[in-house]
Amino acid sequence: MNEPLGKVSRVSFKDEHPDLGDGREEIIKGLSLPQKSADPKWFYDQRGSELFDEITRLPEYYPTRTEVLILEQQREAIAKICGSDCVLIEPGSGSSEKVRILLDALRPSLYVPIDISASFLRDSAELLGEEYPWLDIHAVCADFNGGWAFLETLAPSPRVVFYPGSTIGNLEPDMALRFLKSLRDMAGPDGGVLIGVDTHKSTERLNAAYNDSAAVTAAFNLNILRRMNELLEADFDESRFSHHAFYNESLRRIEMHLVSNCDQQVRYDGGRFDFREGETIHTECSYKYSLEDFTALARSGGFDIAETWQDDAQLFSVHYLRPTV
Repeated sequence: MNEPLGKVSRVSFKDEHPDLGDGREEIIKGLSLPQKSADPKWFYDQRGSELFDEITRLPEYYPTRTEVLILEQQREAIAKICGSDCVLIEPGSGSSEKVRILLDALRPSLYVPIDISASFLRDSAELLGEEYPWLDIHAVCADFNGGWAFLETLAPSPRVVFYPGSTIGNLEPDMALRFLKSLRDMAGPDGGVLIGVDTHKSTERLNAAYNDSAAVTAAFNLNILRRMNELLEADFDESRFSHHAFYNESLRRIEMHLVSNCDQQVRYDGGRFDFREGETIHTECSYKYSLEDFTALARSGGFDIAETWQDDAQLFSVHYLRPTV
């Protein structure tokens, strides 16, 4: 059932009650592997989100400002290819910042932000509704990797899925392919996908972006240890770990790790993790795609690339994908 939000009559909210779990079993499993790992979703508590916001404004970190520049410069062309009165769907919408760049040009019949945090989604949707009183907003609290029963209730207008930020780069290639296929289902046969993709470029440029001189990315990476302390009742000591990020040229991905500075034992409620000096926790990958590589991935996922926009330095790309006939 859709629930209208109090202050703005054109904004409604639906909670599909996604199962968030407490993460404990998942984290213990990851830290028990031969190559210890932690899902990057655990970066984003309040402190982690604040640090990431700071990262996006760093001089070395080009992706956010470059994508924003492309969207600003190309908004009319984007609106033309998306068509008028589309249903605009944004999985993982967060605060809906980037979609604001497009709304006045696009004039969608409906905007559907999807996020897993119910309270944050409510607040973001209501604020957006106050800023755009002409816009119908149907906010959905759901795990967008799961089922989408809410799609059946949407208007029959063509659907455009907006997926900015090169978030697809955080997925392993096989998972990225499965996710593109799911976006194809979400868009439907007469819809499309507007997606941001970070490009393959010089190792020097990429290494600098993830090893900033102010060490904000290091603080962001280390913050995941504090999250694990909370979730596992553990005793990770940040001073005993160091941030390490590098571009793996053969796999075309940034890898972020936390390196144990010494032999150590970390205790948690129910057990312990043993670390050798130099052993790492793999916290994130960020794949970078050449235009040719992403074209091949999109085709495997059931899409043709209808249009591509890039900045002058070709640091970033935004693509409009149409389902293959």
